[in-house]
Amino acid sequence: MRPHSADRTVTVLGECVADVFTTPDPHMDTDTEPTGLHMRVLPGGGPANTAVALARLGTPTRFLARLSHDTFGELFRARLIQSGVDLSACVTAPESSTLAVADLDQTGRAGYSFFAEGTADWQWTDAELAATPLQGSSCLHTGSLALAREPGGSRIEDHLDRARRHMTISLDPNVRPLLVEPAVYQHRINRWCELTDILRLSEEDLVHLLPGAGPEEACDTFHTAGAHLVVITLGERGALASLDGARVRVTVRPAQVIDTVGAGDSFTGGLLHHLATLGRLGSRLDELTLDETAHACAYAADVAARTCAVSGANPPWGGQLQPMPQEDAMHRAAGAAVKGGTHRGENRARTSPPAAPSAADTKPR
Repeated sequence: MRPHSADRTVTVLGECVADVFTTPDPHMDTDTEPTGLHMRVLPGGGPANTAVALARLGTPTRFLARLSHDTFGELFRARLIQSGVDLSACVTAPESSTLAVADLDQTGRAGYSFFAEGTADWQWTDAELAATPLQGSSCLHTGSLALAREPGGSRIEDHLDRARRHMTISLDPNVRPLLVEPAVYQHRINRWCELTDILRLSEEDLVHLLPGAGPEEACDTFHTAGAHLVVITLGERGALASLDGARVRVTVRPAQVIDTVGAGDSFTGGLLHHLATLGRLGSRLDELTLDETAHACAYAADVAARTCAVSGANPPWGGQLQPMPQEDAMHRAAGAAVKGGTHRGENRARTSPPAAPSAADTKPR
């Protein structure tokens, strides 16, 4: 299942969310009691942010979403189209858009309050997913709330099971405990690892998915469940990548932080873009090396840092990033280590999927 040169397209499946930032009304008299808030609404949502990052970096990107017909839905469409994302497979939904009110702490880290009951993003039907194209993409990325919330989440799982016969699968759990109980994620994470080749998550996600487990132990757990490449982002400490048990840590360059909104999503976009550029997507990552993984993670960290340097989820365009020499990327790799006697391929022997289907078997079903 090697990618054809024309099949660099990455498909992203998931939600759009309107990120609402509030400040005191700038026109209000400071000597009076507050009577209102000034609201700034920016288009967001983890999968949508990743799709925007991919397209801006230069990877052909298709987005699969249920986009509302309301004002926020139009905002989402405008941002995605301006970024170069293909929306031809999106569903126009009658339900309202999802809103998230962001609360920034003194470091710019965001917490959210959601308004998400009955909104468009979670209402996927089997018929809608069956109509989405499976051909012509090297990778399908998903995760976040669209995968965790019902009724659509379990249907997306079934769609991943069908899609993985044709392409690489990438997944970001993007845990949101205010909307989905951590126990739901804990119950479903092993199944997600069975379905995915690439698992990208944050250290904060790990607290909810595997309480008490450190990043190294978590990598082993996720490999045993089926994921081949596990990347755990560690904030200002960089990232830990584990490729079938072979580990590398990547540092980040010091950067100004306005806020962290969309940083993890941009990291995922940078990672997938770099892997697509290398021609490593479209398979079970059989030919991916640890050096290539380190280089991809260093590039992804730079994309995330650029996102943190501006307000909101606003990933950089490819022309804003300088090409990174291989030596620079490896200098930022704080040492590759094989843990617990697990070498590249030992986990793969336990968890690899069946042999890739023939061309006759890869027709959409």
